[in-house]
Amino acid sequence: MPGKRIQVDEETWQALTLLAKDRKINFQKLSEEAFADLLRKHDRPTTLKAALRQSTNEDRPRRSTKRRK
Repeated sequence: MPGKRIQVDEETWQALTLLAKDRKINFQKLSEEAFADLLRKHDRPTTLKAALRQSTNEDRPRRSTKRRK
C-alpha cells in the first residue's frame, strides 16, 4: 500500500486522536473509513471490484423503462 503524508492543524489532529482512542482503532483505520465515506458521498467506487463493475455498467446501453404494447 503506498504511503502518503498529509498535514492537519493541531486542533484537528487532537480531535482525531481522541476519536481513535474512544473507538479503540488506530489512525489508519479511522482515515480509511473517512476516505471511504467521502468516496460514497460523491458516488465513487470504494474498491477495485466496484470500480470495474461501474465501468462495465457505463459501457452498456441504457434500457428504456417504458413498456412496449
